[in-house]
Amino acid sequence: MTNPERRYHFYIMASRSRTLYCGVTSKLEKRVWQHKNHRLSGFTDRYNIERLVYFERYSDIRNAINREKQIKRWSRQKKLALIEGANPTWLDLSEGWYQQNLSCTETRMQIPRLAPQHRRRSLGMTILWSRRADRLFSLKLET
Repeated sequence: MTNPERRYHFYIMASRSRTLYCGVTSKLEKRVWQHKNHRLSGFTDRYNIERLVYFERYSDIRNAINREKQIKRWSRQKKLALIEGANPTWLDLSEGWYQQNLSCTETRMQIPRLAPQHRRRSLGMTILWSRRADRLFSLKLET
């Protein structure tokens, strides 16, 4: 299951009150966006868990899953020590990942399966989505 082009992540999200959630994903930016925008019902939505405080990258999904299982068995104290060792001020590591357009309430990751460039006319505006290497998608509004 090792694929040099794929990246898998073990990650820890936290709320302001430091309630923790551990998970694994192959698309970290998308998954964090889903947590931040409450698109996933359940624990993270209920406890307002929106901050990415720790993550590790793997090329093999089995390693990421094993790491998640290992850390989920740890005591809370040990998890806190892991986070504070890498992120002592509990900064949101995803800060700045998603560009917010002031004239639009949607963020960059609204349409994840478009061709490299796509135009759509709605409400008298042309919305141009383009895939970029450094970011998932960018949005430009043309009037």
